[in-house]
This record gives sequence, structure tokens and C-alpha cells, in this order.
Amino acid sequence: MKKISILGIGETKMGRLADRSLRDLIKEAGTKAIEDAGIEKERIQAVYMGNFNSQFLTGQGHMGPMVSEALGLGNVPTVRTEGACASGSLALRMAIMAVSAGEYDVVLVGGAEKMTHQPTETVTTGIASAMDFELEAMQGFTFPACFAMIANRYFYEYRNVKKEMGMVAYNAHQNALLNPDAQMQKDFSLEKILSADPIASPLSLFDCSLVTDGAAFIVIANADVADSIATKHRRVDIIASGHAGDSLTLASKASITSFGAAKAAAAQAYAQAGLKPADIDLAEVHDCFTITQIINTEDLGFFEPGKGGDAVAEGLTALHGAKPINTSGGLKAKGHPIGGTGISQIFELVTQLRGDAGERQIRKADIGLAHNLGGTAATCVITILKGR
Repeated sequence: MKKISILGIGETKMGRLADRSLRDLIKEAGTKAIEDAGIEKERIQAVYMGNFNSQFLTGQGHMGPMVSEALGLGNVPTVRTEGACASGSLALRMAIMAVSAGEYDVVLVGGAEKMTHQPTETVTTGIASAMDFELEAMQGFTFPACFAMIANRYFYEYRNVKKEMGMVAYNAHQNALLNPDAQMQKDFSLEKILSADPIASPLSLFDCSLVTDGAAFIVIANADVADSIATKHRRVDIIASGHAGDSLTLASKASITSFGAAKAAAAQAYAQAGLKPADIDLAEVHDCFTITQIINTEDLGFFEPGKGGDAVAEGLTALHGAKPINTSGGLKAKGHPIGGTGISQIFELVTQLRGDAGERQIRKADIGLAHNLGGTAATCVITILKGR
């Protein structure tokens, strides 16, 4: 793929934002990204917008024109992408392909979700549409139950990593304490995390990600245009994008302790970038549940199968470990605004690669990887960034 640069980034605070509409969130994050890019909004030639389920949760479909109108972008073409929790990263991938093809030079990419105003039952029903609604959700299957089955199978194939799952949550909350945009900025002890109320055995309260309102946007451009624009930041390039899929239903997967879509998308991205897992300095991975982070780090080749829990216990994935994972706090503590999550991951990587992460800044941040899953690992997008 042709070299593409990220000119600007912007996001809202993540959380329960009762006084903010979906339009408000889009306007704030999009404006921040354009201002951070240091360009006139008239230079934006297209919009790609990730959103999962606004028709059901807010009654709002046709999201692309909302972005254009809210930000005053005029008659630019707009596209909305949907891929469950990978909706935002799919928007980015579509934008990358359009810029690489020479269709556009400068594109705005975003993602948003407004969820917390609805009752828990309504949100759960909406989220369940990311699995097979007829064969799974209508039979009473939920995502906590689904990933509890995955965790139990992992325990059977390898070993019980319940304590290490708690350590995943502990690391996430410690990182979120240093992130002003994070939803859950509370200092929980490991003992409190491990003694939390059960949700679906072996998952307890702290093993599950958050319900979140929020939005994130970035401005991307081809490298020639990007290099012609003065910036106060270190330039960050997108050097690889991989995308793969798997069966919608859990029962149809070849394995539920390794996600085929993630491994295939990662292989594509590593090949494009000419890199190995050892070359990645940090990663934002899709920790919808704590067991998922452990499996994800194995699928990405950071650790051997069955050894992801050991890596957490040894401190390798902590903020200043050898392979920092989810320096933002991840879905677990920064928050999970479903359609915006993939772009929020990119926001964190760019912040780290620029050296702008403040108290949570890691020592070496040159190459970062974003790993975004949709549904029961039915969709995966991997994006690799490099600072220069």
C-alpha cells in the first residue's frame, strides 16, 4: 500500500455522557481532529464514519451526512461502515483504500456510539445483534456467556488464568488513571478485582468492558500532501492494514481459544509492513473481556499459545513492560463506544508515537499496532503505525 500519514486526531471524553447527543460527540471529536491536523476543513474530500447500532439505540441512521453537516464540510461524499465492534477500524480501512487508490488526498475518518441513555436490557439486545441473532441471541446467548465459554475452554486447553485475567483488568485501570479521556478512572486493588461479583463463570464484573458514550476522529492524507503541511508533531504514518473474517456463530469456528480472523489479518499486516511481532513497541488490542486480551496477544504472535497469561503475570504487558498493551486503559477502562473504539485505539497509538501521552508515555514508541475485533471475533482489522 502507498504511504499514508495521520495529520490530526481528536476524541471526546469517554463515559456516561447524559447531557451530550450523538451529534454533539461527533462535532467535538471531528473539530478537534481537523484543528489538530492544521488544515482548513475545505481540504477534506470525503468522510468515512464507523457506527454500529445507532438506528436501534438512538433512532439515527444515515450517519455520514450528519458528520458532514455537524462539521460544515459541504457536499463531500460520506460513507458509514458497520462491522459490530470493528466498525471504526473498517471505516479507516475503507479510507486507506480510497487514498491509496488516488481517489482522495485528504479524508476524515471517525467513529461514535451513544449507548448509556438506554436501559441495560435494551443495550444488551442491541449488542446481541453482533452475533447470530436467530441461532444464538434468540436462544438466550449473550456476549458475557459467549466469552465465558471461551475462557472455560482456554482453561481446559491450557490452564486456569483467572488470576491473570484479574491482572489484565488491574493494568487497564492503572493505565486509565493516567488517561484524562478514560471513562473509569478509579484505583482498584487486585484483591477487589478478583473478589468481584460473578457475571458468567469464570467472568466477573471486572472481566467485562464498559458501556460507553464517545467519539473519535482522525484526518489522514497521502504522504506527499502530508509532507507539504507544517506540523508541530512527529509525523505518524499508516504502514499496514489487514482485514479478515470468520464465522458469525461461535459453534462454527475451528477454534475458540484462537481467533482465525485475527491471525489472518495480523499476517496480512505484518507482511505489508515487513515486520515481525517482535518489532511492535506497543499495541491497543480489543479487550472486550479480559480473556480476550490474553488470546489476542497470542494471536498477534507476541507470546506463544497458552503463554499470554504468563506474560501478564511477569509484567510484560504493563505500562512499562517489554510489550505494553492498552496504554489507554483499553475497552476495559478507557471505554468501549462500539463504533468509535477502533478510531479511539488509533488516537492512543498516535498520542504515544508523538510522545504526547504525558504520565502514561512509554519509553520506546516508534511502531504501534491496533487490533480491533467485531462480534464473536467474526471480523478483525489490524492497523500498524510508524512514527518518523
